Amino acid sequence: MCEKPILWVSSSKRDLMEMPEDVIDDFGFGLYQAQIGRYPDIGKALSGFGSANVIELKRDHKGCTFRAVYTVRFSEAIVVLHAFQKKSKKGKQTPKQDLELIRSRLKMAEEMYKEWKSKKRGKND
Repeated sequence: MCEKPILWVSSSKRDLMEMPEDVIDDFGFGLYQAQIGRYPDIGKALSGFGSANVIELKRDHKGCTFRAVYTVRFSEAIVVLHAFQKKSKKGKQTPKQDLELIRSRLKMAEEMYKEWKSKKRGKND
């Protein structure tokens, strides 16, 4: 089975790597499941993005909630858009500020993916 590569937008990889080790392991496994075409056990479609191509991984750890958001919108790669610790204790919704950041990074991801594909094509010629 062919694994799709993971592309990281902005600070998403650094932000993920600063999380507790257990959370990193769980999110890493969730991303691996996505890479091989499976739906992650800890994933759910993030509402407000029009379809199920933006997925949120969620993990509670020692009273804190951590999230990582990626998209499967692109055919040849998994693109991680954001990784963060949810600060708000009000409800389960993703905070508005984080949703806005995810939307802006989704736009960045489109350009990044196009550039990645053209570089990849250049190597294969």
